[in-house]
Amino acid sequence: CAVWILFAYMADEAVGSEGFENDADEYEYETMTAAEVLEKLSEAWQNEKLCPELLDHKTELVDCILEQVREMEENISHVKTQDFTVSVHKMELERVKFVLCSYLRTRLQKIEKYVLYVLEQEGSRDPDVPSALSHQELVYAKEFAKGMEEHLHSTVLKNLPSNLQKVDKKKAMTRPNLDGFVFLKAVESVEKIVIDPEDEAVIIDLEPGSQHILRYRAISTLLHSGTVKLI
Repeated sequence: CAVWILFAYMADEAVGSEGFENDADEYEYETMTAAEVLEKLSEAWQNEKLCPELLDHKTELVDCILEQVREMEENISHVKTQDFTVSVHKMELERVKFVLCSYLRTRLQKIEKYVLYVLEQEGSRDPDVPSALSHQELVYAKEFAKGMEEHLHSTVLKNLPSNLQKVDKKKAMTRPNLDGFVFLKAVESVEKIVIDPEDEAVIIDLEPGSQHILRYRAISTLLHSGTVKLI
């Protein structure tokens, strides 16, 4: 991801403990420049758009970018001369806001499409495993599922015989296609990846920078760990 012109404006600012205000026991981060934070958000955005399932939330990155955007908007508003540089900064700021909004919108679309599946995964999650949903997303998913169920009952089910008014959520659940193929690029070296679940003898090695088309299920853990990224 290219470092956008906007963040050259803030190149001397570092984002560390000030940018990430989460509890230190919950998150551990290296100090990053604003451009590096944006690069990570852009990568998360691309992975989310190309991944069939809902990935782990990046609330800390979103909050950090929002803070930087607010600061940039305030800085630009104090500039009295409307020269070409200011126009470029405004344009790049809009690009940052587009990436941020598109990332959040993509996640909400997945939550709505797979809401029953998402809530089932959340309900069966081990307490020691971090949730893929942010707190706000979890609240939204529950409210959306509740509204969908109430709408279905008021428009269809209540008009059916009593023995047909119950819906099997397991059968009605829409699930992401984890066996679909994705285009990926290896970030780190990985050996002996099983690419065919029906034949464990079919394996490949991933070299940094190499590109592949593989079944998503085979590389899902690598994507979550950041060993590969989708392209």
